[in-house]
Amino acid sequence: MGKAIPDAVLDASMDAIALGTSVSVCDTEPTTRAQAVTDYMLATVTVDSGDFSIANHATNGRELTVAAQSSVSVSNTGTAAHVAITDASNVLAVFTCTSLALTSGEQVNVPAFTMQVEDPA
Repeated sequence: MGKAIPDAVLDASMDAIALGTSVSVCDTEPTTRAQAVTDYMLATVTVDSGDFSIANHATNGRELTVAAQSSVSVSNTGTAAHVAITDASNVLAVFTCTSLALTSGEQVNVPAFTMQVEDPA
């Protein structure tokens, strides 16, 4: 018996993440919005639907790309370890990132990053 999930179904989870309104660089993995935008936040930037794109992954399934964010002001000193996408109430997704020491008053560039949902196998 074959296995299949239509792209529209795979895209539904990515569509929810693409409703995010901010991307925060954090020193600890946040599990709540308050942690992502206050407690663990080193830098944050406002995003909108134009910062997200969904397409076929190069080899399997679907992929959400979050656009690069340039010259994001660093608000708190610490070592970047995670990037969180949030809306007004929730953490929508958290990703690990390359460890980078950040100092308040500096600026940081957040490169584009992706998440993939694979086709069933």
